[in-house]
Amino acid sequence: MKPSDLRIALFSGNYNYVRDGANQALNRLVGYLLRHGSHVRVYSPVRDNPAFEATGDLVNVPSVPIPRRPEYRIPSSLSREVRDDLARFAPNIVHVSSPDVVAHRAVTWARQRGIPVVASVHTRFETYLQYYGLSWAEPSFRAILRRFYRRCDAIVAPAESTAAVLHAQRMSRDISIWSRGVDREQFNPGRRSLEWRRGHGISDDEMVVAFLGRIVMEKGLDVFVEAIAAAIRRGTRPRVLVIGDGPARVWFKDNLPDDAVFVGQQTGADLAVALASADIFLNPSITEAFGNVTQEAMACGLPVIAASATGTTSLVGDGVSGTLIDPLEPDQYGAAIALYAADPALRARHGAAGLDYASTRDWDVINGDVVKLYTRVIERRARMDALYGKRWLPS
Repeated sequence: MKPSDLRIALFSGNYNYVRDGANQALNRLVGYLLRHGSHVRVYSPVRDNPAFEATGDLVNVPSVPIPRRPEYRIPSSLSREVRDDLARFAPNIVHVSSPDVVAHRAVTWARQRGIPVVASVHTRFETYLQYYGLSWAEPSFRAILRRFYRRCDAIVAPAESTAAVLHAQRMSRDISIWSRGVDREQFNPGRRSLEWRRGHGISDDEMVVAFLGRIVMEKGLDVFVEAIAAAIRRGTRPRVLVIGDGPARVWFKDNLPDDAVFVGQQTGADLAVALASADIFLNPSITEAFGNVTQEAMACGLPVIAASATGTTSLVGDGVSGTLIDPLEPDQYGAAIALYAADPALRARHGAAGLDYASTRDWDVINGDVVKLYTRVIERRARMDALYGKRWLPS
């Protein structure tokens, strides 16, 4: 098959109304597909004021707001209008990117018509439950995920470490890697600005520890706070820089040192300048399937201190480009911060190693792997149909 033979129906629970790594990766993929002649139609909830302009044709899917998290919406139904639009579009592959109600129904719709389905994993959803006092429900939720993914023809994970977890959880027999690239024109050490730091009250000799992302508890905010406190107990006084916004901003601000700098959500060159102007990137999240922000920090030449968890372990070389921490040992974060504070040469060496790694992450090469997967899955479905004389379904 050629890329121009592909007709992809992409289902996303959140394609562009909140800016995060998963959404931006999906928009980049659609942009790549369109440039290479593929036909793509995106089905997602739509808001009046999205975080950024959608790439490609976007069809609104009925949705409802999440209680206490109104910035997010849950797709609620595969309406008659959406089904009619799907029929007119006539996809030869369906791509689902979140295990929500509409994605489940889209998988059923595709299976009934013999259309293969690929699912992409962007977040460790089951790990969110512990942040909301629902750890007891994790086995049941994992079983729901397993049923969802095993009804798809293949799934793609963004990192080998995430794929290993999915294999261990028996989510699918066919798991490939769709990694993530980094825009090195945007993120690079040349963006570092002492003038920017001074403008935010940061002196040249202060060591800045950065947080980047949505300010929500599932990003490990409690561990970040404890890490800074542990570093201070060791006699190190890092300056905290928080890049991003979210519903837990007040809690975060109240629990960090009073001189922590909050710059809000940043985009484009402003984001790159803010990140590159830090000295260390700290990411204690265990919910990531990849960790786009970690790779962006590496592209800026920052050493990374991060939880030894899925995604991050495929990016950060422990003792090479950063330091990986046992998620159950938060005091070790403080020790790592203190070590980097005492050894600027180590910071520079680890930052340079991370930059070397990030320089290999080309978006076009990575998205080309998705086209190969689409083609493989479509051709396999055709072979199985021919072999059995009926539509073959994964199980």
